[in-house]
Amino acid sequence: MDLSAINPILLLASLMVAATPILLAAIGELVVERAGVLNLGVEGMMITGAICGFAVAVGTGSPWLGFMGAALGGALLSLLFGVLTQYLLSNQVATGLALTLFGLGLSALMGQGYIGIKAPAFPDIHIPLLGDIPVIGPIVFQHDPLVYVGLLLTGGVWWFLHKTRGGLILRAVGENHDAAHALGYKVIKVRMLAIAFGGACAGLGGAYLSLVRVPQWTEGMTAGAGWIALAIVVFAGWKPWRLLLGAYLFGGVTVLQLNLQAAGLAIPVEYLSMSPYLATIVVLVIMSAGRAPGSLGRIFHASR
Repeated sequence: MDLSAINPILLLASLMVAATPILLAAIGELVVERAGVLNLGVEGMMITGAICGFAVAVGTGSPWLGFMGAALGGALLSLLFGVLTQYLLSNQVATGLALTLFGLGLSALMGQGYIGIKAPAFPDIHIPLLGDIPVIGPIVFQHDPLVYVGLLLTGGVWWFLHKTRGGLILRAVGENHDAAHALGYKVIKVRMLAIAFGGACAGLGGAYLSLVRVPQWTEGMTAGAGWIALAIVVFAGWKPWRLLLGAYLFGGVTVLQLNLQAAGLAIPVEYLSMSPYLATIVVLVIMSAGRAPGSLGRIFHASR
């Protein structure tokens, strides 16, 4: 095994890229769960966002329009979940699982005509002065815009939840929807907005895979990323900054195992491929100390 082939600066820079789709999906799901809704359809929304974003980007030649299309596609699919669970009062767990299956099938159907096509280029940003700093510059300040969007979303969600009246209302709905309803807050409206936001973020995460990381359409390309995002939300204790650490942990182990494979480590490739998932679950279980929102997964009915 030749460890000298592993460039530590490139490794750390790749970590941020690998973590971005998980971070985008997880931060949206965190908002949904803080509103008291358990949406297990993250994987389905991500893969739908991946094909919607890819199709729009290829059709228009603009990756930015592709990301907008991905966010819209993910949000629309999430609103289907919202209508079923919030208005028709279907079981959230069963509906979320059905949403994942539906998203996987829909994306496979939509993607039939896009196999083998390359996505339009999405260039990295070289931040002046900061990008030229030795070591730190290439690691932190020479990435594509969506890497920084993920970081801004994390900070923005923390600020919204803890520093604004809207965030207080959302957390109140998630903790005790009956008490929030008694105080005059529109529980279903708050939850539908949170669900749409979560779907848009999941769509962005999926499009990041098909437009930046690969960049091409491959059926089933999310490969369980939505489930990892769900696990990170739970085991990060529903805290945005701990969620960021969890996403970077997964991204770091993912990149490391790819580099170890390239360096010729004498371990079966299957064990290396499963290592990011095992490491993420083990470490985040150890880190977890948060309490779930009191109304998470519970059906709300205003007449009760």
